[in-house]
Amino acid sequence: MAKKNSNINRERKIGKQVIEKKPGMDPKLKSTIWTVITIIVLVVFFIVNNTRTEPEEGPYPPNYIPAQSNSTK
Repeated sequence: MAKKNSNINRERKIGKQVIEKKPGMDPKLKSTIWTVITIIVLVVFFIVNNTRTEPEEGPYPPNYIPAQSNSTK
C-alpha cells in the first residue's frame, strides 16, 4: 500500500490566502531605472569630453619627416 505523508506540522489552507507584496520596487522597473541612469551618465561624460578646449599642438618628434603633398599641377 502507498505510504501516507504525515501532515501534522503542516498548516492547513482555510479560505483565500492574501498574497503579501514585498516592499520595494518591481525588478523590471528597477532595471529600467538603472539603464536610464547609465545612459544619462554616459551622455554627460560624452558632452564634457567634447566641449573642453583642444590642447595646443606641440613640437614634432625628433627625426620626423613630413609627407609631401602634390597640390601643384
